[in-house]
Amino acid sequence: MTHDISSIIGKHVKDMYGSHFGKILGTMTDIDGSIQTVGVDCGSDGLKEIPYDQLVLQGSIVIHIPKWRLDAQKILREKSLTLKRLKALNNIVSDNDEMKSDAELVHQTYRSKLHNLDEIEEKIKSKLTLRLEEIEEQEKSIKVILFDAKVQFKSGELSEPTFDSIRKHTHNILERLSHERTEVTNIQSRIDDLSLECLDAIQEPKAMIQESAISYLDSNTGTVTESSIPNPPNNNTESPDTIPPTAHENSDNRNNDNPDWMSRIQSQ
Repeated sequence: MTHDISSIIGKHVKDMYGSHFGKILGTMTDIDGSIQTVGVDCGSDGLKEIPYDQLVLQGSIVIHIPKWRLDAQKILREKSLTLKRLKALNNIVSDNDEMKSDAELVHQTYRSKLHNLDEIEEKIKSKLTLRLEEIEEQEKSIKVILFDAKVQFKSGELSEPTFDSIRKHTHNILERLSHERTEVTNIQSRIDDLSLECLDAIQEPKAMIQESAISYLDSNTGTVTESSIPNPPNNNTESPDTIPPTAHENSDNRNNDNPDWMSRIQSQ
């Protein structure tokens, strides 16, 4: 939107779906002349100060963008970028084993970033849910008005042109609300899908790094692994017919009785 104040003064403001929002009365500017907020006369709702970045000039009309939409776009953009970087980290770790130890530092940074975005995302999702509830209540009220107008028309209290005008207007409003509901639900789905992708991307490099740690411990010559420790001697004399369990069976029994430490760490 242009920074020329005179180009927007007195213009009508509509929302994204065509409903009348108000008329621009003036602006609030910073000391450097940049516009901070725009005063919009909303009739019986009074004067509203709208952040300048929520307005878009299109011809002779100014379009008001709701804050929930801007916030949703921002969270989707930032999460998408973080996801791309996590996938790039996965590729680096899978292609170069020597980078696995260094990847943990970067991975921790991205986990922290996603944690902060998750907190913001929850607030946005609450706003989206609230907006859907508002849309539902508005639709109920409009349908009641339309039904009552139909009753008055059938009873001869309203003329046909008046009833047609009411019906046309209510249908237009219902159509705009339907478009908004569709957009809100689509954004909710995109946020949920992106969150699942980010969760998968977090788990993958973590598993790779832990696998690298196990390989290092196993390859360390100074470390004695559990499988190399001999079984203690049995004082009880076994009969010649008794067949001692194989090393494979002993290993299976240990695994069943004591889950490996990596499983416990991952579950925590």
